[in-house]
Amino acid sequence: MGISTLVTSGLILASSYALAEIEYFSIAENAVIMYDAPSLKADKLFVASLYLPVEAVVNVEGWVKVRDSNGNLAWVEKKVLSEQRYVVVTAALADIYETADVNSKLVFQAEENTVLEWLDSNTQGWVKVRHIDGQTGYVKVIQVWGS
Repeated sequence: MGISTLVTSGLILASSYALAEIEYFSIAENAVIMYDAPSLKADKLFVASLYLPVEAVVNVEGWVKVRDSNGNLAWVEKKVLSEQRYVVVTAALADIYETADVNSKLVFQAEENTVLEWLDSNTQGWVKVRHIDGQTGYVKVIQVWGS
């Protein structure tokens, strides 16, 4: 195998990693127990609230190892996860605008750890969200986690 073949193979391998998409889910029930291993007999780590956004890291026979916005890893039963997406505010105070433009009308502000429904992320650098009270708008992607 020549150098050019190795380089080409490496580029193909690297590009396939770049295409891997992060899978986000949300907790579909209130007070879901998070475990340190994929078993109901494993140690209980903490309880997750309804709509908490999580990133899937590993899928194993009815269980998913997930990461939350703080970087905590835990196992959860797959049946309590929803494909409905949410984000959590990571900034001290996030500004949500009428359009994806800081010069547009400020619709509302959300404090750190507020969970917002993810509607889309079609505008680079922005996420369209909905607050539980129904208000919608755009937040900068750097102010939330789970998009």
